[in-house]
Amino acid sequence: MALSKVDIPRWAQHFLECGIEECERNCEFYCNPCHQRLCKQCSEEHLKSPENRNHEVVLYQQRRRQLPVKKCKIHPTKDVDILCEECQIPLCSKCATMGDHERHKFVDLEIVYTEKYTLFQQEISKIQEYFLPTSQDLQKEIKNDSSQIKHIMDNIRTSMKTEGETLKSLVDTVISENMKQLDQIEHSLLEDLKTQDKTMDDYITYLNNLAIELHRCLSSTETQKLMSEKKPKIRSIPETTKPVTPGFTAGQYSKGDVTKLLGKIYVPSTKAEKREIRPIESVYNTSVKLTHKQMKEDRKKSDKKQTMSLSASVTKVRELNVPDVDNVFHVSLDQSDRLWISDMNGNLVQTDLQGNVIQKIKTSGDRGYHTVTQGRDLIFTDQYKKVINRITQDNKITEFIKTGDWTPLSIHSSHINGDLLLGMRYGYGEGKVTRYNKTGKELQNIQRDSKGWELYRYPHYITENINGDICTSDNKAVVVVNKSGQHRFSYTGQGSDFRPYGICTDVLGHILVCDCFPESVHLLDQDGQFLFLLLTQQQGVHRPRSVSVDDENNLYVGQYDTNTLTVFKYRMYLQ
Repeated sequence: MALSKVDIPRWAQHFLECGIEECERNCEFYCNPCHQRLCKQCSEEHLKSPENRNHEVVLYQQRRRQLPVKKCKIHPTKDVDILCEECQIPLCSKCATMGDHERHKFVDLEIVYTEKYTLFQQEISKIQEYFLPTSQDLQKEIKNDSSQIKHIMDNIRTSMKTEGETLKSLVDTVISENMKQLDQIEHSLLEDLKTQDKTMDDYITYLNNLAIELHRCLSSTETQKLMSEKKPKIRSIPETTKPVTPGFTAGQYSKGDVTKLLGKIYVPSTKAEKREIRPIESVYNTSVKLTHKQMKEDRKKSDKKQTMSLSASVTKVRELNVPDVDNVFHVSLDQSDRLWISDMNGNLVQTDLQGNVIQKIKTSGDRGYHTVTQGRDLIFTDQYKKVINRITQDNKITEFIKTGDWTPLSIHSSHINGDLLLGMRYGYGEGKVTRYNKTGKELQNIQRDSKGWELYRYPHYITENINGDICTSDNKAVVVVNKSGQHRFSYTGQGSDFRPYGICTDVLGHILVCDCFPESVHLLDQDGQFLFLLLTQQQGVHRPRSVSVDDENNLYVGQYDTNTLTVFKYRMYLQ
């Protein structure tokens, strides 16, 4: 059914004209009894007329809808225009006087019709402005997830093939070395047997020659000569040895052993995360008529929310003075009793919880440039050579990722899947985050948001949240993207000058970030909402640069111009 001018929905962009003939001004008011659109001037003239003096003239948006004409079936000459509130039946004025509705309450049907009309129009508006766009966005997200699933599966397949090829290469190497060793043993044994064969050959020649000589003596006619010859002494048979041949012990392995080497597919036990649906209030300002009971319940809920706030207690646990570093620019937890600490001059030191140095390395790194993997290998960046180095448990240093023209700044080893997240810059002002798998294969590049804007300028600290979000301290903002690389939010602090440095997340998904102006540690929730300043100068924090937290909420804070690492314990609670 086509809509008339009066029925144009609220989401349409249209200016209504005054309904008075020859008036072309915009409609602002509406006469409910006349069902007439009016401009301001015409509404004033309309009310000046004696017959219209008591008419209800309202703003056009508050107008009463004109009731469709419907004749009463019992009284065909009468219009159905009232509603019996007791029976909820539309009636004509004559039906209202009949015995079935005696002493019942009645209401103008046009008022009820207007309320219903407005309610349904609101629902249509909700559908157009919120439910449809939100559903379409979710559908788009589902399709993106489908593409992402394929991408992830392809990466897993590639990783599996890489693992298989690596194992095959190792198998080929071991077999080749065994074959080489076997060839050497065979050559040595054959050479020995060849020597023994020559010795026996020489001895047989000697025996043959000796037999010939003896035969010559026997055939001689000179008896005296034979009688004078001494009995020859035959040389002993030379000793020879039997070869000791090598054996082969077949490997004792099972399918499970191969699976351990190659890895296996696993499905996380965590429940699938529900897709975020933006609240309708963020798009559509609902004005629903509530019952007294509902209003009372909502008021109680509102009062309860206002009385509860998130707070924290922070206690200083201890201080560690770390030798061989000028300041504490970055800290990585190795295990429960060990730490890796670095300064801005490339000194990288491993200590215990008492500050005793276990080992130290001189690097060309700066800021958030090292991390510890799930296997407890140390990974650190070399900004000058533009490579990523790995130090294994046997202290062997290897270069396993080259970053080309990009300078590596910060690095983090994922506790979820072992991937490496690397913050890099190109020149001055262009940055990106790249994901590598644990073998060093590039998986993902994150550089721009959905509108094509650059996300990063100087991503010098980086970490990962429990939901897979990648959290980065950039030049003047904390930039957070989801695991697919889509921009979620940017946090720019609570003042005009926000300078984020070290960043980490705790077991509840809170984001903790150092701010040197003012000197504090900010606490954010998982969605970037500022909660409060967890640490300030009042707790003895001065120019914080690095922050890390363990599973027991022990917070390690490093500061500029000092080699002191301060450990705090913090607890969250509602009050």
